[in-house]
Amino acid sequence: MTPAEAGRLAAEALARWGGAGPLRPMAVRENAVFAVTLPGTGRAALRLHRRGYQGAEAIRSELWWLSALADAGLPVPRPLATASGETLVHLADGRIATLLSWVEGVPMGAAGVPLSGDPAAQIRRHARLGHAVAALHVATDRLALPGWFTRPRWDAEGLLGPAPFWGRFWEHPAATAAERALLSEARRAAAALMADHAAAGGDRGLIHADVLRENALWQGHRMALIDFDDSGFGFRLYDLGTALSQALAEPALPDLAAALAEGYARLRPLGAGDRALLPWFTLLRCCASVGWTAPRLAPGDPRHRAYLDRALGAARVLLGGGDLWAAGVGRPARA
Repeated sequence: MTPAEAGRLAAEALARWGGAGPLRPMAVRENAVFAVTLPGTGRAALRLHRRGYQGAEAIRSELWWLSALADAGLPVPRPLATASGETLVHLADGRIATLLSWVEGVPMGAAGVPLSGDPAAQIRRHARLGHAVAALHVATDRLALPGWFTRPRWDAEGLLGPAPFWGRFWEHPAATAAERALLSEARRAAAALMADHAAAGGDRGLIHADVLRENALWQGHRMALIDFDDSGFGFRLYDLGTALSQALAEPALPDLAAALAEGYARLRPLGAGDRALLPWFTLLRCCASVGWTAPRLAPGDPRHRAYLDRALGAARVLLGGGDLWAAGVGRPARA
């Protein structure tokens, strides 16, 4: 979708909510997102949903969940309805648009950019993030989902099965034969660990599934979560692993991982076995991201190699029995 096309569609969508601009582009990933201001409503986030990713029922399910979480007092975006009561709008070209309330806050960081602040501040924020993720899981488990509710699966099948939700990462075209073999070995090892985790009653349910630092907004005393577009059903540890996947090159990683786990455990049990599996769930997110790049990025995009190197580095450490938090994956080597 070109910027001009996105702007035209966004204007068409905004009119359905009684607005007429201005439109400020925020992001174009799975969705095109615009910051808008509406009379009587104030700032909001307008989403133009990517065709072929989430269907109408899955988007309705996400909106239902967000409304329920907002009603429970969590700082998440709330779906906004048109004058006729619609929260999901079909545009003339068949694309779906939704409008969400604006969530204030400062992002924890940005992809590929080292965390700001001293280690103490980084630790505090990871503890708050762990607490926010736990609050999300606790509030979700108190809900009775409607029978029509449907979201993607981030379980063993959705991450490691023959057709993962984000693609067959172990067959990435930019990987060498040796690298594909290593990713395949990691896939087999992770599948066995996930099967054991499931058999032991590992915590499962609805998860955010994209707890990246740009989706975690620091609000001073608490952390807010935004961008639930990838949310679905899976192991709860995947949310924590996703948060840590961006921190593998951080010098304070061991302390950040401990703070994230401790913040989570203040609201929701996290046993020794769960903590031992957290590096593997971090690897799972790294592998899923490799699968995400293949069909979405141009062949020469440097992110293909960056995501591959991160996943391969984590896989080598874990398959070799090493400590992922101490390994410094992605950190420049010392001279």
